[in-house]
Amino acid sequence: MNRSPALIKRSDWAREKDQWVGRFEGGAVGTDVTVLFFSSDRVGSGPKLHLHPYDELFIIRQGRARFTVGDRSFEAEAGQIVFGPADVPHKFENLGPGRLETTDIHLNDRFIQTDLEG
Repeated sequence: MNRSPALIKRSDWAREKDQWVGRFEGGAVGTDVTVLFFSSDRVGSGPKLHLHPYDELFIIRQGRARFTVGDRSFEAEAGQIVFGPADVPHKFENLGPGRLETTDIHLNDRFIQTDLEG
């Protein structure tokens, strides 16, 4: 595959103008990485239990979160990285106080998710 450098504009991935919330799928530029941005001020907010058929890395940029990955549960804070292996159920929630921001790196060219909770 012939790939070229690319600049991805914020308007191409961001769902909100003033927060880091949205998704970029790497297949659009020929790479095997998809990036999700999560941001919320609401304590308790975060994705419900789900899984992906590929590995995922969570970079905690701001705040604190409780992660459940498989049968493990732990707190993570700004500056830490959490690894979620492929096909292992996981979720996280903002512990507060304040904003939780994560950059979630999905090792796949597109976003695939199976929700396990409503």
